[in-house]
Amino acid sequence: MNRIIEWLPTQVDRRLRVLGWVYLAAQIFLVGTGGLVRLTSSGLGCPTWPKCTADSIVNTPEMGIHGVIEFGNRLLGVLLGLVAIAAFVAVLRMRRSRPDLFRLTLLAGLGIPAQAVIGGISVLTQLNPYVVGLHFVISVGLVGLCTAFVYRLYTTPGPRERVVPLGFLIVTHLTSFAVAVTIAVGILTTGSGPHAGDADAPRNGLDSELLQHVHSWPAYVTVALTVVLVVWAVTRRLPVRRWVVLLLAVEIAQTAVGLIQANLGLPAILVGIHMVLACVLASAMTAVVLNLKQPVVSDAPPAPKAPAESLAR
Repeated sequence: MNRIIEWLPTQVDRRLRVLGWVYLAAQIFLVGTGGLVRLTSSGLGCPTWPKCTADSIVNTPEMGIHGVIEFGNRLLGVLLGLVAIAAFVAVLRMRRSRPDLFRLTLLAGLGIPAQAVIGGISVLTQLNPYVVGLHFVISVGLVGLCTAFVYRLYTTPGPRERVVPLGFLIVTHLTSFAVAVTIAVGILTTGSGPHAGDADAPRNGLDSELLQHVHSWPAYVTVALTVVLVVWAVTRRLPVRRWVVLLLAVEIAQTAVGLIQANLGLPAILVGIHMVLACVLASAMTAVVLNLKQPVVSDAPPAPKAPAESLAR
């Protein structure tokens, strides 16, 4: 045990940074597999929870491909939980020197069992669209936490100061609000559409065609605000400029996929890509917000040099 404790890092190193990226990628990947469950009508492939069936923890051959897909997604959730535990344990020896990393891994780690319980409730409620929507909201929140964890692994701890004009900060937060509204309306839109996760699963009863138009409004506002941020950041050479450019690129990809899927009748593959890009969008938006501040640069004077005669002795 002592050998294991001694192996744990006491400062951020390459091992921890790799683990952080794996953690973030796994969160987004799990959303993709969750989308696969829904888009292949495998949401009730395991008809109960926490077991797959009343008598078996795992899927059985009689359950067919739907059971394989649903149980595979549950298994990946367990693997993500192991990654979360690994990240939390990895920063234990740094909990006093880097309390920010400790708090982030703790919150993200607690979110995973909460996510599992909500997923179980969605199964037990026959894929109630609002419970399924909440499941996705938690996933987006966990992606944001993991993004913050990765960001903090590359920054110096301590006080931070704003490195952008106040107006830029305000527009950025307006953009993040528009992103949140876009994702929320997108969840409602999906809950009214054809991809319920199971042929007998209920829909939320809202007008799907109308919601598609409503969903586009905050999305266009998001893109417009981001264009303002890009022009502002590039012309003023703000430190955050590469992140807002990345954000705009993700939004353009997301908008293109959204328009194509709407005009093609919501093909499953495009809906799945749209779901994953929503998490990438949340991650990119989080990165922009985090980069509005940077660690305070110490302005302490350099240590005085020793007199030449003392050095010659």
